[in-house]
Amino acid sequence: RGAQRALASRAVAGMVRLGYSGRREYWERMHEELEIIGHHGFASYFLTVAQVVDDVREMGIRVAARGSGAGSLVNHLLGIAHADPVAHGLLMERFLSRERVALPDIDVDVESARRIEVYRAIIGRFGGERVATVAMPETYRVRHAIRDVGAALSMDPAEIDRIAKAFPHIRARDARVALAELPELKALAGEQERYGVLWDLVEALDALPRGVAMHPCGVLLSDSSLLRRTPVVPTSGEGLPMSQFDKEDVEDLGLLKLDVLGVRMQSAMAHAVAEVERASGERVDLEALPAGDADTYRLIRSTETLGCFQIESPGQRDLVGRLQPDCFADLVVDISLFRPGPVAADMVRPFIEARHGRAPVRYPHPDLEPALRDTYGVVVFHEQVIDILAVMTGCGRGEADAVRRLLSDAEAQGRVRVWFAQRAEEKGYDAETIRRTWEIVEAFGSYGFCKAHAVAFAVPTYQSAWLKAHYPAAFYAGLLTHDPGMYPKRLLLADARRLGVPILPLDVNVSGVAHRIELVSGAWGVRLALADVHGISEAEAARIAEGQPYASLLDFWERGRPGRPLAQRLAQVGALDAFGANRRDLQLHLAELHRGSRGGRGEQLPLGGGRRTASAGLPDLSDAERLSAELGVLSMDVSHHLMDDHRGFLEELGAVSARRLREARHGETVLVAGAKAATQTPPIRSGRRVIFSTLDDGTGLVDLAFFDDSHDACAHTVFHSWLLLVRGVVQRRGPRSLSVVGSAAWNLAELAELRAEGGLEKVAARLAEPAPEAKAAEDGVGRRIRMSTGFQMHPWADLRPAGQEVSEQAPSAMRKLWHQSPGSAG
Repeated sequence: RGAQRALASRAVAGMVRLGYSGRREYWERMHEELEIIGHHGFASYFLTVAQVVDDVREMGIRVAARGSGAGSLVNHLLGIAHADPVAHGLLMERFLSRERVALPDIDVDVESARRIEVYRAIIGRFGGERVATVAMPETYRVRHAIRDVGAALSMDPAEIDRIAKAFPHIRARDARVALAELPELKALAGEQERYGVLWDLVEALDALPRGVAMHPCGVLLSDSSLLRRTPVVPTSGEGLPMSQFDKEDVEDLGLLKLDVLGVRMQSAMAHAVAEVERASGERVDLEALPAGDADTYRLIRSTETLGCFQIESPGQRDLVGRLQPDCFADLVVDISLFRPGPVAADMVRPFIEARHGRAPVRYPHPDLEPALRDTYGVVVFHEQVIDILAVMTGCGRGEADAVRRLLSDAEAQGRVRVWFAQRAEEKGYDAETIRRTWEIVEAFGSYGFCKAHAVAFAVPTYQSAWLKAHYPAAFYAGLLTHDPGMYPKRLLLADARRLGVPILPLDVNVSGVAHRIELVSGAWGVRLALADVHGISEAEAARIAEGQPYASLLDFWERGRPGRPLAQRLAQVGALDAFGANRRDLQLHLAELHRGSRGGRGEQLPLGGGRRTASAGLPDLSDAERLSAELGVLSMDVSHHLMDDHRGFLEELGAVSARRLREARHGETVLVAGAKAATQTPPIRSGRRVIFSTLDDGTGLVDLAFFDDSHDACAHTVFHSWLLLVRGVVQRRGPRSLSVVGSAAWNLAELAELRAEGGLEKVAARLAEPAPEAKAAEDGVGRRIRMSTGFQMHPWADLRPAGQEVSEQAPSAMRKLWHQSPGSAG
């Protein structure tokens, strides 16, 4: 009872602090929620989470709730959730009700870069005997299985790497089926017999444990008896206490688990805000941004949303272009529509049509207008399904949510349908209304999206777009430092250039460990970071930054103490240009300094007086060599966009740039080219396998779709080439919604070599070669996953769930020049 009184006291204080004390509906909602929490005895849980959030906020770390917990007014009053659930029409029952006895989940997002700090703070607050992280078993999938089996068979490491990278991220047991079915593995399938027992052993390892790691977000909170109820070991890296039970185990045991998720976008925004304050003295409070900022929504509607949370993927940019959001509620709907449920139930097109007045707004029944008015009669959220069930059957919202959960169970659906029809008939609804409404509920209920999730996601979406609109340089500095999105850093650099943000090269005298902003000719630019240099350690980057500025190359060598390979890489990318001499000369001087430091004969070349290094007379690196060094050392094309070198060749071919493509007609056949930025094979409504790829040509992005009838001709090239030339047909779905449906693809680098060796005629002959005859697209049809909604999923589709990926917690592959989803090879 003491915990319940403390919770009520804090909730009342929140009412006053947030200015709700004069509003009766808020008082009523607060008391209802407190009564439900008290009924279950969960007050101490809410207070514990609130304490964690308060501690994190006091540490200066960005923190926000996500998930259905954002639908609780009490969570909002405690400071756990940012958005006002009453204003946004969120339901407590989707999170917790009298009928739901399970402990509710309150998930908390923190800055990924400081997640371990948060864990240590939780342990410090409650004690090591009461807190433990959760284990996560790592099991074999195909790539790890190939690598480990290949090593055991003493295969050539380069050969193992080639075979492993050819596969999508699929189950090990499907290795030979994938070889038989996937067009991009056709070449490898031809070599299949060479590897004999390899495939048997790989498939036998499927799902077996490979190791145990710390779960990326689960934290157990208990009393002093925790260590008697779970075995605990220290984690290998941080030495944190880790339960040997995994996520499912601890839930079955009834242990209290708090999910603390590290989110890179939160780190990126925190870095951006810190840079604004460091460089200009201006303090930006992202939690108090003006609502409805015109510049922010103008940016979102333009679809120039690269780097913005939740709305940067090709599919989301397409949806944003069609939807044209102009308020926060539109962002909430946009995030919710881009989910398997609304796609499966075909809710996207009717919503877009109704929103723009191209179709009338219809409701299954006038009684449902209050629940569906804000979404033009289209069901978008779980909360709307709960309201529909409650209105038409007369049951409470708590029972309605319990019924909604049963919709995901195929066996239970029949019972729910009978129950719904009987209760709705008793309420006086006619048979046609009942039938039509049930179709909507059945198709959407189990695959929808929780509005509380969407509201929680929409907050950082708006915040990130606001930063990009008002402080673009700081925004890019945050993105480049913490790498939160689906695209490689080089694409963010290209996007910054298009937005007019100056890109300042690496310089050991001014570059920080992380990316910084600097004022250049009245404009804020981004100074590249030492941490992006391949192979540099945190200690080396920190030592170089602390020693700034350096008077000469010799001074840098003696005080910065870089290893020779690191110093050579710094010279290659221009980080030592301030010391005079050209980049090849500098590398020679570094070699002599290294020889001298190892006790050689001291035949050091003259370094010259003062700051400048004497020339050794060597020719400087060419533009092509500079670009190659930048890509190899920084994974970014800094001096110029890599496609600039192919511009003349592409003009000869008649390729259309991304900028000119915006004016192309629907149905027009075009040639497009660019550096591959992303490939994905997500689930789609029809169950077909579609390869989506994005190209960057320096003037913008080209979004491509390759349907299964083109895979024999295109899949291998798309997955295993970086620079692509693609022939396809323009498909328009709106003024700012544009993609190219590809029918042929070539490796642009090979074509450029062919041009240099044999002229344009040779290239034309290659482009005119007939494509492989497409076979009937039957692969995987018999094994498609069939949903009760009629939605089908191709067996080789990317099966990742919606929302933030667990992989965001792991260090990124720093040298990755494009992104692939787990459903993609390469």
